[in-house]
Amino acid sequence: MKPAVHRTLIGMLKTIFRGAVVAACILWAANALHAQDAKARSCRLIVDGATGKIIVREGPCDVAHSPCSTFKVPLAVMGYDAGILKNEHEPAWDYLAEYNSSRTEDQRTIDPTSWESISVIWFSRKITRQLGTASFEKYVKQFNYGNQDVSGDLGKNNGLTESWVMSSLLISPDQQVAFLQKLLKRQLSVSDHACDMTQRILPQFKADDGWTLQGKTGSGFQRKPDGTWNRKRHVGWFVGWAAKADRKVIFAELLLDDKDQDGYGGPRSREILIKALPQIMKDS
Repeated sequence: MKPAVHRTLIGMLKTIFRGAVVAACILWAANALHAQDAKARSCRLIVDGATGKIIVREGPCDVAHSPCSTFKVPLAVMGYDAGILKNEHEPAWDYLAEYNSSRTEDQRTIDPTSWESISVIWFSRKITRQLGTASFEKYVKQFNYGNQDVSGDLGKNNGLTESWVMSSLLISPDQQVAFLQKLLKRQLSVSDHACDMTQRILPQFKADDGWTLQGKTGSGFQRKPDGTWNRKRHVGWFVGWAAKADRKVIFAELLLDDKDQDGYGGPRSREILIKALPQIMKDS
């Protein structure tokens, strides 16, 4: 090979290499910033159940996200108040093939207790369909729940069955706790039966030092820069209350993954708080 051609090829290779290095650095920086941003947007909010005093407030707890399956808490209140749900085990609805659930645990008869414990979305949709659009919208406004937007996906007219599933309805951790405070103090303008039964069917979890947590998880996904869902970067909610002896606290734990994960965010958010809460309360 002639020296001039050789030098030209070397120069081209150096240019390509430098370009690849720069591109790799830009991509690494973008991913690092995205991870830091996700971590910065996570929130932990714990307030005293009696006084409302803030015990812990970490992160931007005023930023709204889709409630996902945490919406089963207000939906239970609606269902009981409207008479659709009766008690812990009535109604018991059979799974139908048209529900098209990929989860084997959903493909059986479900009652209100199992609906909450294993988080069955087709049961939620059956409740909202029986409520109807007008009643559903009325309850959401009455509860002052999040941004109160139950329109659903743009142009799809699916708000009655999809609005709380990574769609139009958004709620912040601050608003989650405010709703739970109203539920526990019976300030939602619904029947006492609706408040009592909702509290009764929510799953319970034991923690160290005598604490018992009760609440609901919710799992979703973060968006990529192009607007599509990143199914490796999860959003995880755990909202509810915790009690020990005569003390009660209300909490909202919101986890936004700062790196790729395989497990759903809701259960991981729950386990994080179950582990952390006893020490937080000792230090408070």
